[in-house]
Amino acid sequence: MSSVDDDDEPQLSAHTLAALNDFLMEQKIEDQNLQEAQEGDLEHFTPQENWQLSQFWYDDKTATRLAEEAIVIAGQNGRIACISSPTVYSKIRQIKPSTCTAKCLEFDARFKCFGEDFLLYDYNQPLELPQDWKQSFDVILVDPPFLAEECLTKTAQSVKFLAKDKIILCTGSIMEELAGRLLGTHACQFRPMHKGLQNDFKCYINYDQSTLNKD
Repeated sequence: MSSVDDDDEPQLSAHTLAALNDFLMEQKIEDQNLQEAQEGDLEHFTPQENWQLSQFWYDDKTATRLAEEAIVIAGQNGRIACISSPTVYSKIRQIKPSTCTAKCLEFDARFKCFGEDFLLYDYNQPLELPQDWKQSFDVILVDPPFLAEECLTKTAQSVKFLAKDKIILCTGSIMEELAGRLLGTHACQFRPMHKGLQNDFKCYINYDQSTLNKD
């Protein structure tokens, strides 16, 4: 009866083993950050992107610029809804005055840690929203997850339901004409930047006075 020698067992290459260790370490950090967020420590909560959900987080400069714009145009006592843009919501949460309200409408349940500010949102059911939210938000900041006509069209239904007036939309340049027809937006000078996405993205607004049109 023959035995299999240990040397015949499959061995991971040094490169593969290092990549596996990196993945396990990232997962450990991810789990720790999520646990801390669920316990109330939200200051640095930015989970890893889920590409299956078409998640590409903004870089910090972009998140800060969009958050500052939303707060300025909403006003001290304003209400802001962030649709499919949790990194901007997180930045708004950090810097907004206590009298300003912000909500995070997001499909990713990891963001439930935002508590009462979180609403599970699916663009496929665009009008499954609280009725008392109808036209109650001074600013809607939205980044539809997919560069597809169906996604933008359905998301626009949510925007129209929620918005009093002002809209900030971040999406690909290929959606510019459709965005204009659906939401009356026009491109501004500011360009959103993501950590890992190379598509040509633009920022669109439906109002005139904006810091997003300044360098």
